[in-house]
This record gives sequence, structure tokens and C-alpha cells, in this order.
Amino acid sequence: MRVLVMGGTQFNGLALVRELARTGHDVTIVNRGKSEAVLPSGVRRLIADRTDHDQMRQVLGGEPFDAVVDVSAYLPADVALMVELFKGKIAHYVFVSSTVIYDASDLLPITEDHPVDRSPNQNEYGRNKLLCEDILFREHRENGFPCSVVALSMVFGPNNILPDREQRMFQRFIQGREILIPGDGTTLQQIGQVDDQARALRMVLCQPVTFGQRYTLTGKDYFSQEGYVDVFSEVLGKPAQKCFIPPALMEDLWHGRVEVPISQVKSSADTRGTEKPDPILVNRFMLTMLVQQIAPHIHYWNKNAVFSVDKLRRHVGWEPEYSFRGAVEHCWEWYRGSDRPETQHFDFAFEDELIRRVRERS
Repeated sequence: MRVLVMGGTQFNGLALVRELARTGHDVTIVNRGKSEAVLPSGVRRLIADRTDHDQMRQVLGGEPFDAVVDVSAYLPADVALMVELFKGKIAHYVFVSSTVIYDASDLLPITEDHPVDRSPNQNEYGRNKLLCEDILFREHRENGFPCSVVALSMVFGPNNILPDREQRMFQRFIQGREILIPGDGTTLQQIGQVDDQARALRMVLCQPVTFGQRYTLTGKDYFSQEGYVDVFSEVLGKPAQKCFIPPALMEDLWHGRVEVPISQVKSSADTRGTEKPDPILVNRFMLTMLVQQIAPHIHYWNKNAVFSVDKLRRHVGWEPEYSFRGAVEHCWEWYRGSDRPETQHFDFAFEDELIRRVRERS
């Protein structure tokens, strides 16, 4: 199958390109050419900036593809151009969305039928993903455009472009730091392993049952926040120096009553949107980095947040292969084989301040 991957050189996109090439597909990628990557033999790379619509039309206008997987679309204009370019010309278009689109719930696991959040609580990234989905589902309903939406959740693994997740946790252990855990550490959550998710995207391709559908894609395991830390401790063979944040302090933090050092905000705040960060939202974002956790509007600090992958299982037969422990082992093998243990640096000012405040209240 001739597959075009929009993006293809970083994390999710790179894992997908490797999976497609491994299984015999003819793969082309399109991006700005600014990210270096070791691509499988035979993968063709086209250079275009997707925000330059004329350039995109020129580069892709005459190219024949069977399917397109769009890993890099964030704005409605991105998706609208893809519909313009490929309507009536491809067998399938797969848009990679995110589980940040969903509303919070105490009824778990969250499924594809769950309400989405279009309220002011939703972040800019999530709002734009929803607008992209709106375009695609309308095109499917009105014009039969063969599209599917796959919402990824908390992707975990080698080459993660969000280092404040598993890579920050590796550094805490390497440096022998105290590890902050919200409340009593029993809150449940979930990650999805990047190669598992690439395999799922490949299995969705050109399956008519998936047209006009959204699929939530994550891992098979649920784990507590303390369990997350314990697995890292076991895999790295280093003791976890746990520092539990009392619930009353977590409430103060969640509602912005603790100042965040500005250097930490600059280095770690989510920059996928363009809005100026609200201080309370920045505080909440920083708290989700203590033990890798999904967006605050879905996952209040002591509320469980887990997702179902049953629809994907039923429709295409996909099963996640990695356990959470297996995902940590695989990522740690990659991490320690790189120069990151010695060269990667994080600003721990926010965490140091929290540790100080915990001791004050103990």
C-alpha cells in the first residue's frame, strides 16, 4: 500500500513510519525537513511546510497515494487542506487526535461515546483537535470522505518529544531525588506505548469498518501513581525516595495558591498552543508532570482517569503487546543507551519548592 505520513520524523510519526516499512508498505513522508531522523530504507521524504498551502498543493498535487495518516495536523486549516487535496483520490485518511478532547467522568473507563469538552476548561490544543474532527466527520456524513479519527493518550516510549514525562522520572532516580506523589498515591491512570500505537494505526488503514469512526488508543494496564513510581524503581534498580503531598496542600497547589518559579514555567509549560498561560493552569500542568498524568480538565489530581480500547479491539483485532512494566523497560534501555543520562538537564525548582512546603506542613 502507498501510504503518506504527514510528519514522520518524530516520536509517534517515526514509530509509525518504521512500522509501515517493516510490514512492507511503500511509505512517503512530508514535513518541513527540519528534524533529523534515521528512516528505514526506501522511505521517501518530501519537503513542504503544511502552513504554506500553495507549497503543499504543488508538492502533493500530483502524488498518488492509497492512504494518508496525519500525525502532525493541529489546526482546522491543516485538515481542510487535506480534504481538498485528497477527496476522491485516496482510500483512507486517518487523523491522529488526542484524548484531551474528552470531558471528565467518574464513570470509567472513558469510551468513544463519552461527551467531549468544549467548555472554557478545554485547552487550545484540545479545542483545535475537536474542530479538526468536526470537519472530517461532516465530510464523511455529507460526501462519504473515507476518514477515521484515532485519539492517542499519554504516549510513552523512546524519542518522546515531551521529555517532562518518563525522561524526567529517569533523571529523578539517576540524581537520587525525592519523588513527589500527590495525596496517598492511589489515583489510577494509564499510558500507551508508542510502538503499540503505531501498530494500531497501521491496522486501521483501509478498513471500511473504521470509516467515520473515532477510536481511543492507549495501553492495556491501569496503575496507581505510587505504582508508576514503584515500577520505575524496580526497572532501574534504585530505591524510590517518596514524598507524598498532603491532600490539603494539593488543593492549594491545584487552585494556584503556590507560586510557580518562572524559569520552570518557561522550560516546561505546554507550548503546543499559542495562548498566554493562565497561572493556575500552569500550576496544574506542572502537577501533572510529577507522576505523568493526562490533562487537568480531565484528570483532577485525585480522580481516576482511564480509557477503553475495546472498540479498536472489536473493529480491527488490535491488542496491545506492552505491559506498563515492559514499556518502562523498553524505554529505559533506549534512554541509558543514549547520552541523555549524563547530558539531559531539568529545572527542578518547582519540585524543590513543593518538597520544602511538604516538610513545612509535616
